[in-house]
Amino acid sequence: MYVKRFPLHLICAVSAAVVLAACGPKPPPPAPKTPEVGVFTVEPSAVPVISDLPGRTSAFLVSQVRSRVDGIVLRREFTEGSDVKAGQRLYKIDPAPYIAALNTAKAVLSKAQANLVTQNAQVARFKVLVAGNAVSKQDYDNAVATQGQAVSDVDAGRAAVDTATINLGYTDVTAPVSGRVGLSQVTPGAFVQASQATLMATIQQLDPVYVDMAQSSVDGLALRRQVQEGRLQTNGANAAKVTLVLEDGRSYPEIGKLQFSDVSVNAGTGSVTVRAIFPNKKGTLLPGMFVRAHIDEGVNDKALVVPQIGVSHDARGLPTALVVGPDNKVATRSLVTSGTYGSNWVVESGLNPGDRVIVDGVDKAKPGSIVKTVAAVLPAPAADANGASAEGAAAVPDASSSK
Repeated sequence: MYVKRFPLHLICAVSAAVVLAACGPKPPPPAPKTPEVGVFTVEPSAVPVISDLPGRTSAFLVSQVRSRVDGIVLRREFTEGSDVKAGQRLYKIDPAPYIAALNTAKAVLSKAQANLVTQNAQVARFKVLVAGNAVSKQDYDNAVATQGQAVSDVDAGRAAVDTATINLGYTDVTAPVSGRVGLSQVTPGAFVQASQATLMATIQQLDPVYVDMAQSSVDGLALRRQVQEGRLQTNGANAAKVTLVLEDGRSYPEIGKLQFSDVSVNAGTGSVTVRAIFPNKKGTLLPGMFVRAHIDEGVNDKALVVPQIGVSHDARGLPTALVVGPDNKVATRSLVTSGTYGSNWVVESGLNPGDRVIVDGVDKAKPGSIVKTVAAVLPAPAADANGASAEGAAAVPDASSSK
């Protein structure tokens, strides 16, 4: 078998070329790629201003049914817990003593009226006789005075009859207002007294109902200041709308109206009472229930909002955001938030209109680094149980924000 052999000088030349190539300068590495991040441009937007306050319900009208005469209760004529109408009889007190008193007053009145007839006749006779000097002027004057006393007796008799009639009417204990009557405080056979104003029952009107809420004086001052500065617009002459969340977490379907805010501050709690009124046709709200009220106080046309995915918290728990400057350099901003609006944070300070906040690719951006920005594509707002967009949700206070 024949094997071809290469010349030795060719082999040495190739080996030298390989060694020289290995020892030559290496090519520069490729430049690092600038990270791309999605940004959200901050612009003023209209955000409703909502106060979230605890409250208690109270009846629109409360009437305590009390005895106005003394006597024995003969019967009760209502069902406890039922609705009653104004003027409906609730109790019957023994009327016998008052019937007798009325009859006595009528008899006294009749006697006084008969005496008045006699005195009128006597005065008429004496008037003729005194003209002919048949009786003395003194006798005539006495007859006129006696006639005046008879007139007073008749008036007193009529007043006594009226008083006796009124007291007899009080033996029918009626409902002063329409509403729902509670527990009966007396039973048939019980003795009630007018002097002690014996409580017999309580009637409460539950449609509509009041909701009394406590708002801190500081929040009230802040709200008035924002209105004066033009940052907030109230709803005009219409009363502010109020919604409720019940104790079991469900929303109350009816919308209430703000009635008034107390004119004084509680020195112990530093709060003022705010009252709203709600329709309660189905009787869902009962006096004394604990609720949470959301008061629509106006609209902030200059609010700055940032998607929640673009806000993080530092080691102290304070909200921060990464902002891209005009030179595309990343910087950290400390924020002060006042609450949430849908899927966004409402920012009070730390950002300015036009700032670009990183909401996508936050892990790629480091403070001080250069980034390439593109407009972030945010997810569509989720719908709530009623089919409403979360972007329409009311702004609520942020308990964790730093002020």
